[in-house]
Amino acid sequence: MYQLEEKIWFWAFIIIPVMLLLFLWTFLWKKRTQKSFGSAIVLKRLSPDLSFFKSALKFVILCLAVSFLVIGLINPKIGTKLETIKREGVDIVFAIDVSKSMLAEDVAPNRLEKSKQLVTQIINNLTSDRVGIIAYAGKAFPQLPITTDYASAKMFLQSMNTDMLSSQGTAINDAIQLSRNYFDDEEQTNRVLIIISDGEDHNNLSVEVAGAASKEGIKIYTIGVGSEKGAPIPLKRNGVIISYKKDQNNETVITKLNEKTLRLIANEAKGTYIVGNQTAAVVEQIRTVLSAMDKKEFEAKEFAEYKDQFQWFLGIGLFLLVLDILLLERKTAWLKRLNLFNENL
Repeated sequence: MYQLEEKIWFWAFIIIPVMLLLFLWTFLWKKRTQKSFGSAIVLKRLSPDLSFFKSALKFVILCLAVSFLVIGLINPKIGTKLETIKREGVDIVFAIDVSKSMLAEDVAPNRLEKSKQLVTQIINNLTSDRVGIIAYAGKAFPQLPITTDYASAKMFLQSMNTDMLSSQGTAINDAIQLSRNYFDDEEQTNRVLIIISDGEDHNNLSVEVAGAASKEGIKIYTIGVGSEKGAPIPLKRNGVIISYKKDQNNETVITKLNEKTLRLIANEAKGTYIVGNQTAAVVEQIRTVLSAMDKKEFEAKEFAEYKDQFQWFLGIGLFLLVLDILLLERKTAWLKRLNLFNENL
């Protein structure tokens, strides 16, 4: 496990493309200037030991030196001591709708991206709870098992899209059923399933399955994303809308937020329905709900000690800088005799 202590220094990498532009500009300027003094053959004879390869090599070494120095400033740290610690929290599983209807843009930027923003902000406000992620459309798919690794959770979350599941539709009941297998601790008294969806349900079994989950101690909170007015489902190519999804009668499909289904599911599982259009309001409601729940103590393995690694990168960077200074732009004698780069032609 590793940490990056000073991420702000990533901005320093912009120096590399700036250096590249300056190198290319200088090279072209030299070429134009040399042409004004004489032909390339004459200039070659006047400076036979000048090597373009060595100049390019010096530039590459300089860029590598700058890169290593920047990484040293970022200061990567590697975990060296793994400890088992006691934590208190609630098990939370997020079930995220990734059906095509979530591409509708009645909330910005679209329903799916809004859902991912909501889950990300909820996770950012957690402290010691465990989280898991389920993706569902026509079927449910386990995306991330229960974990305390919030960074991994957010990474998996950002990779979710409407193409990740081949079977389309919206089977909320499958997501609820899968979540019942996620909670592997029989003693966990507070189990929370948060469903983020536009509420379209293609099989009408969700309320029944929610009741069964409730009997196992799972509380379900539903977050509705979208508008009751609805919106068409855009079909894009290279980020540009080329058409909208149509039905069998060649009419544009309008997908609408179905709050009724989401309310019924939440009520059946002793939870609450939350309107998902305002991120701050949703996060605050979830935070209030979780803070009122009893926390269960559990064990989690975490890296307790991290060692700085900046010295290795700074050392390599300084070595490369010295090498760049000592490396001349003139041809090396024995390489010149070998003529590996055809520079005498």
